[in-house]
Amino acid sequence: MALVVQKYGGSSVADADGIKRVARRIAATKRAGHDVAVVVSAMGDTTDELIELAEQVSPMPPARELDMLLTSGERISMAVLAMAISNLGLEARSFTGSQAGVITDSAHGRARIIDVTPGRIRTALDEGAVAIVAGFQGVSQDTKDITTLGRGGSDTTAVALAAALKADVCEIYTDVDGVFTADPRIVPTARKISRIGSEDMLEMAACGAKILMLRCVEYARNYDLPIHVRSSFSPHEGTWVTDKPIPASLSSDRGESPVEQPIISGVAHDRSEAKITVVSVPNNPGTAAKIFRAVAEAEINIDMIVQNDSVGASGSADISFTLPKTEAQTAVTALEKIKDVIGFERLEFDDQIGKLSLVGVGMRSHPGVSALFFEALGEKKINMEMISTSEIRISVVTRADQLDDAVRAVHTAFGLDAEAEAVVYGGTGR
Repeated sequence: MALVVQKYGGSSVADADGIKRVARRIAATKRAGHDVAVVVSAMGDTTDELIELAEQVSPMPPARELDMLLTSGERISMAVLAMAISNLGLEARSFTGSQAGVITDSAHGRARIIDVTPGRIRTALDEGAVAIVAGFQGVSQDTKDITTLGRGGSDTTAVALAAALKADVCEIYTDVDGVFTADPRIVPTARKISRIGSEDMLEMAACGAKILMLRCVEYARNYDLPIHVRSSFSPHEGTWVTDKPIPASLSSDRGESPVEQPIISGVAHDRSEAKITVVSVPNNPGTAAKIFRAVAEAEINIDMIVQNDSVGASGSADISFTLPKTEAQTAVTALEKIKDVIGFERLEFDDQIGKLSLVGVGMRSHPGVSALFFEALGEKKINMEMISTSEIRISVVTRADQLDDAVRAVHTAFGLDAEAEAVVYGGTGR
């Protein structure tokens, strides 16, 4: 017997038929002798629809009330799923994030989990019930208000709950059969990865691979928790994200560790970033620090940074950086406030960019990876505006309308194409 935490995304519980299908899968796991806790997202596009409703009522809805509204989507999912499981002859109990003991900070819309105290979940499991938890939400330790965790928050909820329960595995169910070498919606011949290490998965998540969110992977690595990414629409073995042998009772894999990691794990892309260029910054010590301190105090995460000699005044530099599109206006406002202090000429904003990343731990020991990467882009006449590298990653910024071609070109150049096309059972990848 194992303790299994399963998470089902919005596409898996999008309608009544989907909920019944998920209930049957949960029941099969329970009847196989395992204890089962489940985390669910809101049905289909419910969260987006609730956001649109809030914006129709108020152009700037209060953050606290918006969280109260958005968490209703997951509460609907947990309740109807519990009903469907009960209809199959098993006991199921549903819990909100706060009832499940998910304790967060007080940052509405992007709260971080501080602790999970799953006493009620543990009791339900010990009494033979299936415990169903609303994902994406928790309760503030300070204010006791309901909070939401941001996009991908249900993944993080599932992994955090699995770690607190000391589960044997956290299964993340989505609408594709696992982690692929690229998004199969862009590269139909993308190949499913049977097993990937946490280091590679962290880089792919950070670079835009939406199959798993970054915080979820970080949490799993910190607690040495295996993640099994698979489809709720098929019975196929998925992708194991782990650095240790796979539990034999939960997989057809025999549990051996791979002899050697592949050179390249995959190609990730990201359309959610924008670029800001600070033009003609005085080339003096400490100037860049002032720029990025202003951005940091606005609580904005920066991705890539490039500094070049300015095309304007001599003795100055242009500093470009990328950041989430949703936070770009906040960054521009923060920088305009210190324009006279720093003495830069102007700000340039560009939201028509895309980021392409090649990820693989094998880069450390194989020369020529960078050359092949840039040759593949050059052959397709794809221009690179920014370049960033690490030991296991190469990232470039291109024009947004060239991003799909860039992904396919690099994927083919590194021999990642499969013979058969991947199956996408839903439409959103979540």
